[in-house]
Amino acid sequence: MTIAPDHAQQSASHRYRAMRDFLHSGDDSLPGKFEITQEGIVHDMMAPVGPHELTTVHLRRRLESVMPEEIVAHTGEPDVEDESQGLMRRPDVMVITLEDMDVPGSFDPRTLIAAIEVVSRSNPDNDWVSKTRDYPLMGIPIYAIFDPRSGEGAVFTDIHTTPDGPRYATRKDFVYGEDVAIADWTISTRDLPLYQSEDQA
Repeated sequence: MTIAPDHAQQSASHRYRAMRDFLHSGDDSLPGKFEITQEGIVHDMMAPVGPHELTTVHLRRRLESVMPEEIVAHTGEPDVEDESQGLMRRPDVMVITLEDMDVPGSFDPRTLIAAIEVVSRSNPDNDWVSKTRDYPLMGIPIYAIFDPRSGEGAVFTDIHTTPDGPRYATRKDFVYGEDVAIADWTISTRDLPLYQSEDQA
């Protein structure tokens, strides 16, 4: 029996690859990071220093002080990519084993233990809305958000099936100053910086 190809799926895959190739051909002259979502390419502007980057540093150090040596809180490249979903993201912090980092190209999102985002002042919906939809679709089991705008955050866990696709079933909110559990490790959120009126991150 011959099954006709799903032209809509082929078209979506072609569109995704075209966007990915466009981003990979760039010259890195623009600040911020580029990601591919279901809506298309997202450009998240970030200041190179300031509360956003400082929060990332604090989270990386605090996590790595309590995790075993074979697990790291990685910042930077490469992206995590799920071509079947047409998604390419780059979390601010990726909790992942050293072994799973040793791959060519992008990370498999299903090898991440957790993804952590520090909310950008310029585009908060990218973290609070789009990524709470995309990360369970990509199979990332834990998603933690830290929001320097308000000094609050949330940890999303327990992916389950819904009519709209995989979604996180559990959300645990926290305020800065409390301890927060990410996977098997608990870290302090004390003294994390907040955005000031002049910050542009």
